[in-house]
Amino acid sequence: MTKSTKKKASAPKKKKSEPTKEKADFIGFTIEGQLVKAMPGWTILDTARHYGFHIPTLCYHEALKPVGACRLCMVEVRQNGAARLMASCFSYPQEGMEILLNSERVQNGRRWLMEMLLAACPASPEIQKMAREFGVASTRFTAEDPMEECLRCGLCIRVCEEIVGAKAISFGSRGVTKHVATPYMVPNDACVSCGSCVAVCPTLAAQTRLDKFRGDLAQRMAHGHQAPHAPQAHSAPF
Repeated sequence: MTKSTKKKASAPKKKKSEPTKEKADFIGFTIEGQLVKAMPGWTILDTARHYGFHIPTLCYHEALKPVGACRLCMVEVRQNGAARLMASCFSYPQEGMEILLNSERVQNGRRWLMEMLLAACPASPEIQKMAREFGVASTRFTAEDPMEECLRCGLCIRVCEEIVGAKAISFGSRGVTKHVATPYMVPNDACVSCGSCVAVCPTLAAQTRLDKFRGDLAQRMAHGHQAPHAPQAHSAPF
């Protein structure tokens, strides 16, 4: 009898593991020479913070849409033989990018910004402190208002609109005269006195303007009538 010539079924060859959709969507680039991977939708700033890199910011808050108003979060981006400065809060990485956080070009740009901010809001202790950290002790620009603290970053306006939903404040005027204001420059009943604008303000300037935004809180809490023994709220100038 001949032995059975049945062939033993060979196990199917294993296919090379294909990257999952999640892995395929990662964007690989470097920050300060370290290879990092960004998830879809992450900005350069998001990725840097995820990996523990520090990038200074003023107008950025993680709960709000970034607008790149202050430009303090600038980084140097090198790609395809070219280099440029970009605001990291709303710039998205691309495969193979090289990001430098503290190059001479970045440091020089931040020093220029701090000089401009010292002129824009010379009365702000927070801006003065940050300027000293960057080695800036004075500014060559002229300060229009020596008592100004607001840097007009728009954080207070955005939190009032995007998070609170009140839209009680906005920017008034344009250019160098732009300032945070209420409609028609009078206290706005839409203000709910939540204090969110004060909480996100990087220079604490919103604290001195809160009464101007909301009006006499004592009267509002008393449904339009002066509460007994309630102190009158003093409005601070814009």
